[in-house]
Amino acid sequence: MSYGLAALGGDRPRTLRPGATIGVLGGGQLGRMMALAGSAMGYRFVALDPAPDAPCGQVTPQIHAAYNDRDAARELARRSDVITYEFENVDADVAALLTAESYVPQGSALLYTTQHRLREKAAIEAAGVPVAPYRKVGSLAELNAAAADLGLPCVLKTATGGYDGKGQAVIRRPEELEAAFRQVAPGAGGAQEAPQAGGTDSSTDSAASAGNVMPELVLEKFVAFSCEISVIAARSASGEVKSFPPAENIHVNNILHLSIVPARVPEEIQRRACELAERLVSGLNAVGLLAVEMFVTDDGELFVNELAPRPHNSGHYTMDACVTSQFEQHVRAICNLPLGDTSLLTPVVMVNVLGQHLDGAVERISEMDEAANRLGISPKLHIYGKTESKTGRKMGHINLLCKDTGDGLSWVEQTNLWRN
Repeated sequence: MSYGLAALGGDRPRTLRPGATIGVLGGGQLGRMMALAGSAMGYRFVALDPAPDAPCGQVTPQIHAAYNDRDAARELARRSDVITYEFENVDADVAALLTAESYVPQGSALLYTTQHRLREKAAIEAAGVPVAPYRKVGSLAELNAAAADLGLPCVLKTATGGYDGKGQAVIRRPEELEAAFRQVAPGAGGAQEAPQAGGTDSSTDSAASAGNVMPELVLEKFVAFSCEISVIAARSASGEVKSFPPAENIHVNNILHLSIVPARVPEEIQRRACELAERLVSGLNAVGLLAVEMFVTDDGELFVNELAPRPHNSGHYTMDACVTSQFEQHVRAICNLPLGDTSLLTPVVMVNVLGQHLDGAVERISEMDEAANRLGISPKLHIYGKTESKTGRKMGHINLLCKDTGDGLSWVEQTNLWRN
């Protein structure tokens, strides 16, 4: 039963105690794990998702509708005391509508920023945090000029959308520029020249009618990094800030494979990474979680790569290895409760379970695990409840609690599940 707090209006922080209902835009695995954590605290949940058997909908009531369905969004608002989102590509107009008509402490401004890589990079720089050198690209001619300016290798990305390596291409040689442009902006047609400054709308329309859709792309200088790390920072509605220990992340085929905590970098770098993440979550006036992905260079520099204003895959280790999980922390932040202790209880390696690993992981966890016993590992399996298992699709993860992360990595190597 909703307490009707949304009707109070205003943007002041509201403390929502257990018993209140949290509405979730999105019904995927992040919403599911958020609902499981929040339900244990006494909160009720309702999700909005178009999928008939969404992971979150398996554990909480669900409104079945498209993300841009304004009537469904208003129904979500009617049934909720506070609304959050579980992934950043929800419809920004709907998020803005809910912000105006309901209580969405995260707001829509940060969502608008992080949905567009150029806006995101500008916001990171405005907060005084370094990013890799980059240039805006709208045509093949601009790409050639930007590549000459930045130098190769570079990474070309779409300004919007894209995840797990989709919507991007690495360019190592000049002869790869045109193919990368066609790959990342397949609808650009023959658009090789950017519109002239001060050009009219009619000239743009003519280009579009000729099939020359002007893409929004960003070219980033390839950072020679020693490793990638991420920090999950939280900020409550009243401004309290805490961060979790940095995770060292290893990707395979552009999909997160492992998160290793403690990260295998000097403590001074871990401290600075947390400081940068906390500076960003405060400078952006975020409420809830902000995942900050960073490159670590050989000489110890840190460059922010991406932001995600929500729970994050690289924070799943917190579910079993920290005093407070990232999902409980998100609930605490949006409900304006005191933030929980983020201390690490045990070293941990998180390994993703993709579609091709699922059957083997479930079978292994159901039997006596001699390798785990020998290495002193405690595997904790989390399955997301997705209805269809596909190669490359995230179906779950395993948190390997261990005395030393090297033992956890040995377990991953010895199981053979992740060799396909």
